[in-house]
Amino acid sequence: MIADLASLRTRLFGTVVRLVPTDRWHEQADGGGSTISGLLLHLTRHHDLAVNTVIRNHEPLFTQHRDALGLANAHPGIALAESEDRAATALVPAEALIAYATAVFDRTDEWLAPLGTMALDIEPNTAYRLTQRGSLDPDEFPWLYNMWQGKALWWLVQWPVIGHGHTHTGEAVSIRNRFGLSPF
Repeated sequence: MIADLASLRTRLFGTVVRLVPTDRWHEQADGGGSTISGLLLHLTRHHDLAVNTVIRNHEPLFTQHRDALGLANAHPGIALAESEDRAATALVPAEALIAYATAVFDRTDEWLAPLGTMALDIEPNTAYRLTQRGSLDPDEFPWLYNMWQGKALWWLVQWPVIGHGHTHTGEAVSIRNRFGLSPF
């Protein structure tokens, strides 16, 4: 999983963040769909909630970054849905978003590196942690509670972090390519 996480980080930061100019991060390719800002915020929010809130039982790092992201008054569930809230992501400065994503990846690396594999079979109290630490209402996000409930730590790293991250990184690479910024 450490190698998978490193691969995701390299692909996201090396093929999207580095190659798409930040002044295009709020632009929709072909006049529709997600933006780079929307995708990066979305995958980082899921990563943050899965690792820091559900697995580690901490507040999400989002609470420390929300002011810099321009989302101080945003709903705690901002950017969790697959559809982008363009009014919210339009407020997000690229530098603050890079700082938030970097902090989330760094914190995951710090937690995962020394962890033994037996610990990954533990099943956290997902509902309690999403509600109490993540400030989410189960009635507003039943799909998230249902999807993550009853899952071991290894699943929470493999899907909401790595699998979901690769899915949206691939989507961001597609946007980059449609912007005409493919390095190939």
